[in-house]
Amino acid sequence: MGAVREDSSVTTTPNRAAAISDYFHLDDELTPEELAIRDKVREFAEQRVLPIINGYWEKAEFPYELLPPLAELGIIGTTIQGYGCPGMSRKAAGMVAREMARADGSINTFLGVHSNLCMGALNLLGSAEQRQRWLPALAGLETTGAFALTEPDHGSDSVALETSARRGGDTWVIDGHKRWIGNGHAADVVVLFARNTEDGEVSAFVVEKDGNGNHPAGYNPTVITGKIGKRAILQADIVIENMRIPEADRLENCRSFADVSRVLQATRGGAAWEAVGHAMACFEIAADYAAERVQFGNPIAGYQLVQSRLANMLSELTAMQLMCNRMAELADKGALTNAMASMVKMATAQKGKWICSEARDLLAGNGLLLENHVARHLTDMEVVSTYEGTDSIQALLVGRDITGISAFH
Repeated sequence: MGAVREDSSVTTTPNRAAAISDYFHLDDELTPEELAIRDKVREFAEQRVLPIINGYWEKAEFPYELLPPLAELGIIGTTIQGYGCPGMSRKAAGMVAREMARADGSINTFLGVHSNLCMGALNLLGSAEQRQRWLPALAGLETTGAFALTEPDHGSDSVALETSARRGGDTWVIDGHKRWIGNGHAADVVVLFARNTEDGEVSAFVVEKDGNGNHPAGYNPTVITGKIGKRAILQADIVIENMRIPEADRLENCRSFADVSRVLQATRGGAAWEAVGHAMACFEIAADYAAERVQFGNPIAGYQLVQSRLANMLSELTAMQLMCNRMAELADKGALTNAMASMVKMATAQKGKWICSEARDLLAGNGLLLENHVARHLTDMEVVSTYEGTDSIQALLVGRDITGISAFH
């Protein structure tokens, strides 16, 4: 795959607007280690991602050229302790997602799939031997990972997954169909979930490429095309037919869907931080554009309607930041509940979409151009609002916590 040319019209992070997008000075509360992580990810995103991402996004290609310098950042594995992972705080991990999404959602999604879902599942559900076997290479980006849970007929109701695993001696035979699997066509290590035909419970298996770079026979991925968002991260539709996986590659600590839920709860915060990143970028771009764009003889920033819109965008952005900061604090204390995480994901997705839409509208026709970045953030936010639980599903999880009555039937 040839390199995509750089976008010569790209602008780096806005100046004045960037200085006020953390309106309540929440980053002042970051520890020196968290600040260092924020700054190095921000620098990488501005200097390495922004100059090339529009070309890859438009061509719907993944920028593999970014993987070696990304590995050098030392952020892969985020909160995981040991195995070459940095063992960050939840807030530091939030800074990784926020700052990467502030530049681009596709690269952030790759990190979320690889670092949080795949590596997180291996860390939570694997044995000590299994963690040692796979995590170090993933932490160094010597290999890449994927997380295969969603199916064509089971997105929001993933608990009802139909992919089956039948045991025969020291081998499992897996049949089924997975869809929307980020990096699922290319990953060296795929954590795949299937239902054990003996007891009906969900198990996790590691699908690993062989020494020649081939997936096991029966693993048949096809890249999904025609997406309007997250175009620079490729998702796969995977048909699985009579695929044989050794017992040694079944994750020992996954015994039911409750264990899958532990992984999802631990990673859900990443989507909320990503929404903050998209919203920060769009607010900053819109505010700077309003100060420079002259209509009817004056910068549009001087008009009352524009100032009102910018003020409301910043207010909603600040609310998103406050929720994510508190979520990280509760998570580090072990006090974050599943319903709390759902509320944060629901609220940040809704507010993030609105802020990106407002920014697109403030830029008018110019907001439609990739060179101004807002359109990419807007369509990427459409994806954020869908994955890891739609707004409706998150609302029902919070509603169940409020009322004690489940609305899932």
